[in-house]
Amino acid sequence: MARPVSGRAAASSGEEDEDAKHMFDRIGQQVHDLVKKDDAKNYIGDLKGLLTSATLSGGELAAFPEPCGLIKNEGENLIRARGHPCRKDANESDVNRFSVKEQAEYDNKKMKCSNGDACAPFRRLYLCNKNFQKINNYSSNAKHNLLLDVCLAAKYEGDSLKHYSEKLNVTYTDSPSQICTMLARSFADIGDIVRGKDLYSGNTKEKNRREKLEQKLKTIFGDIYEELKKDRKNGEEELQKRYKKDEDKNFFKLREDWWTANRATVWKALTCEAYGTYFHATCGESRSPSMAKNNCRCKDKETGKNDTDQVPTYFDYVPQFLRWFEEWAEDFCRKKK
Repeated sequence: MARPVSGRAAASSGEEDEDAKHMFDRIGQQVHDLVKKDDAKNYIGDLKGLLTSATLSGGELAAFPEPCGLIKNEGENLIRARGHPCRKDANESDVNRFSVKEQAEYDNKKMKCSNGDACAPFRRLYLCNKNFQKINNYSSNAKHNLLLDVCLAAKYEGDSLKHYSEKLNVTYTDSPSQICTMLARSFADIGDIVRGKDLYSGNTKEKNRREKLEQKLKTIFGDIYEELKKDRKNGEEELQKRYKKDEDKNFFKLREDWWTANRATVWKALTCEAYGTYFHATCGESRSPSMAKNNCRCKDKETGKNDTDQVPTYFDYVPQFLRWFEEWAEDFCRKKK
């Protein structure tokens, strides 16, 4: 049998992946590279949001280019205007996300998503994106304000998972959780919501809320599309070749490109308070990859700091139901031990 190797090395050597997570990152990285090599590269610059161009309450522009500093200094104002990402369930009640009660209820009934037999993992049930419900029609500022909303959700999701990971490591000492892997899973779920790929539906109220959010996102990406027309030399004709505006105005291709352009900023928000190392080497060049350490971030070669724009995970380019199945298996094995 071939010796298991990690990540990118497996892709070039033909040897086996060490486990499903390694395979996901390898395949996801290949998909990511294909996306960046096609026509998307001609639009990423135009779709990249700037937090300094996002508006706070009262129309004031944000003063911080990085998500961690912005949310640290403007967090209360942002929550007041946009809502708290982690609070309130479908019944408008505050939820202790990872309580024993919630875990027991989940184990008893398994929350099903729209894919029939596919069920969301426990972590996904109360994902910290409740502020998305207050997303507005941002018109000409859409790509910047949407980035701020997504970063706000990511920041609080990261904080929530950090505390949950610490709790798991106390309970399951033989099978400690990897915080960077947990963050990568939520990162991918947030990306699926933005791109209109999320399978989770929950109960009736949650389903209705998701449908309303999807309509808002379609409107926002419609605004982004209109702004792109103004910025492009050939306007509508040029965009039609790339996005082929469909009758339902879902803007799936445009949403995919927006995520590709802004995923690095979202990862930074998610890992503001993170620690630890990603589970295998994905940073740098494919021939000599290195580990993402400390903040679950790749290190910038020039500065030596963990602030590069390279995201260490590629889970967001792997189908959601496959990621969920692998997550259930890991959770089952942890409890079985």
